[in-house]
Amino acid sequence: MVDWFARHARDLPWRAAGTSAWGILVSEVMSQQTPMVRVAPRWTEWMDRWPTPADLAAASPAEVLLAWDTLGYPRRALRLRETAVAIAEEHGNTVPVGEAALRALPGVGDYTAAAVTSFAHRAPATVLDVNIRRVLGRVFAGRSHPTPAPTRRERDWAAALVPGTGHVEWNAGLMELGALVCTSRNPDCAACPLRGDCDWYDAGRPIDPARRPSTQTWHGTDRQLRGAIMAALRADPDTEVPVALLVTETADLDPEALTALPDPVEAAVLRVRALGSAERVARLVAALVADGLAERTAGDAGEERLRLPR
Repeated sequence: MVDWFARHARDLPWRAAGTSAWGILVSEVMSQQTPMVRVAPRWTEWMDRWPTPADLAAASPAEVLLAWDTLGYPRRALRLRETAVAIAEEHGNTVPVGEAALRALPGVGDYTAAAVTSFAHRAPATVLDVNIRRVLGRVFAGRSHPTPAPTRRERDWAAALVPGTGHVEWNAGLMELGALVCTSRNPDCAACPLRGDCDWYDAGRPIDPARRPSTQTWHGTDRQLRGAIMAALRADPDTEVPVALLVTETADLDPEALTALPDPVEAAVLRVRALGSAERVARLVAALVADGLAERTAGDAGEERLRLPR
């Protein structure tokens, strides 16, 4: 596995020599359920702009959300900023060492703590992302896909496989193998260096019906509509969007209030209205405010407006 990784590792910017533990932590948060091709350029932009936790901590939530753009659910961006504040204020602007100390940071769970411990601090750790869990489950347990969350038995079993030396390359190599070869839908078993030891391959690659992967929908979902609302707030950060334009039925809409908006904001508001009913938009606006991703304000005439958090 270590030799395979040395030959096939992708040239990702956070793998460059000298990358800080903060840079590794940022890459792990950004990479959650997001393709590397989208993460790499955004990570480079962030590290140029906010090279230390204190730099990100000093940024406003609005700046962070604008820079995050559509990388993934934006709540992760605000949690990353909260993590930066904690590191800057409680740890001298240095990412703490040890999985327990890392887990104590806001927004850092078991996986991220283990990944930073392994890839940044180069200490033994059992890294269990979905790619690693899928590879180990197929090779050693003959399972096509992992369970939704790792069990204690799985953690103990995986920990026993981490070698005493080369553990960083072991973790990174398994993760890379799962991302490039032992994929969820179309694994390339012919190219897999573990094929000869794989229980799942030997069994004819059976698919557990209960774990058969489903296609994740997007069009028509709350996720799509929530993203459209956020896009309306990002279209012109200096413009506060009247909530009535988002949640008023078409028959009661004030067309002059709509056309008074800057063109990019007007287009984004129209897209929101096209994607969901007034009732549904109102529900999602409330959820975004509750999550800290948007703020309600009062305009000059007392009308309710919506903006990115300051």
